[in-house]
Amino acid sequence: MPVYKDEAKGTWFAAFYFKDWQGKQTKKMKRGFATKKEALAWERDFLQQKTADLNMNFGSFVKIYCNDMRNRLKRNTWLTKESIIDQKILPYSKDKRINDIKTTDVIQWQNVMINYRNESGGPYSPVYLKTLHNQLSALFNYAVRHYDLSANPAQKAGNMGKERNKEIEFWTKEEYLKFADSMMDKPISYYAFQMLYWCGLRLGELLALTPADFDFKNKTVKVSKSYQRIEMEDVVTSPKTEKSNRIITMPDFLCEEMNEYLNSIYEVQDEQRIFPISKSYLHHEMDRGAKATGVKRIKTQGLRHWHISLLIDMGFSAVAIADRVGHESIDITYRYAHLFPSKQQEIANKLTMEDE
Repeated sequence: MPVYKDEAKGTWFAAFYFKDWQGKQTKKMKRGFATKKEALAWERDFLQQKTADLNMNFGSFVKIYCNDMRNRLKRNTWLTKESIIDQKILPYSKDKRINDIKTTDVIQWQNVMINYRNESGGPYSPVYLKTLHNQLSALFNYAVRHYDLSANPAQKAGNMGKERNKEIEFWTKEEYLKFADSMMDKPISYYAFQMLYWCGLRLGELLALTPADFDFKNKTVKVSKSYQRIEMEDVVTSPKTEKSNRIITMPDFLCEEMNEYLNSIYEVQDEQRIFPISKSYLHHEMDRGAKATGVKRIKTQGLRHWHISLLIDMGFSAVAIADRVGHESIDITYRYAHLFPSKQQEIANKLTMEDE
């Protein structure tokens, strides 16, 4: 198709009609190209995207993927995906035609990622490598599913890295109580860790709590939202999954503590966050407490893992535990299977009785 020169400005522009997704003839114009070649290239890429022509380059396809997916995902989830795509995938393949990308191209990209070293000489973790590959594979799967790409070269190349380690570190009750005692000089830290430890909350769920979420008569706390700090902005969204919406019954001592804490906050409003701190603040407090008490430093989410392991040890079913912590019961069974040792013996005993 022709492009045109703006004689007054000395630049080029593209102007043409195309059929939109409803089949309507729609005019498109874009000005300001320095050369005729640039204007033609932009027009070609635009039309290839609109017709899902797999002769388009990979960078153009990614624009389609981003436009399709951006509004379907939570903002923090999308920003993570977008960062991986922009920084770890596009620089190595954006100019190749999508249907020309082969398994060998994916393997070469994998080698670059595996051999990467930061300024300190450290590589990407196996878990992060798997995350990178999964995102690349997701892009090709989208092309296969919706735009008739014949095969997913990332899937054929095979994965790299590995799943998150299933070994979970957490404190004993004695270690936690020692740590909690060291937090009592900062009430906001102490009460935050109490909620994490005794209710099994996620960090985002904790940081989104407001006075309106507490029902001290029934000794419950409602989990219905999650807090994130995104691009220097406080963002409160729905929780991680639909299952995460739940009401947790607090033990008596925690109910009393949280009532005292809320009464101590000056003129707090019903919809105001009662823990106006960040995830990084809690990480730093974990560092401080571990150093002061000599207990091993665990990840902050280890408090949630301890709560789950305690409930398992107390004999509660995977279904009951999942309801309390906002998980699917199958996830609890799979991830914490090693903490259900008595169940295997119970199954074997019942099978033996059936055979007799």
